[in-house]
Amino acid sequence: MRWFIYLVDIGFTLYRWLIFARIILSWIPNVDYYHPLVKLLYDVTEPILEPFRRLVPSMGGIDFSPILVFLVLEFVRNAVVRLLFYI
Repeated sequence: MRWFIYLVDIGFTLYRWLIFARIILSWIPNVDYYHPLVKLLYDVTEPILEPFRRLVPSMGGIDFSPILVFLVLEFVRNAVVRLLFYI
């Protein structure tokens, strides 16, 4: 069962890195948003970021929703890992 907990933890970590990559990508000018890897990155992260973007409007052109997503993902990761650990 510990391997499953480890796998879940790696999944959450990987998803955080994908969101971080998307943040970095948004700072790079002239990105080809139709490139398959960029499109995949946006397709994977948008379902989580979009609802939070509606909750936290951008201020001065800066999107603060990823910060809230990071906080919520960490809370959910801790809860899921602890729940799986004690099952």
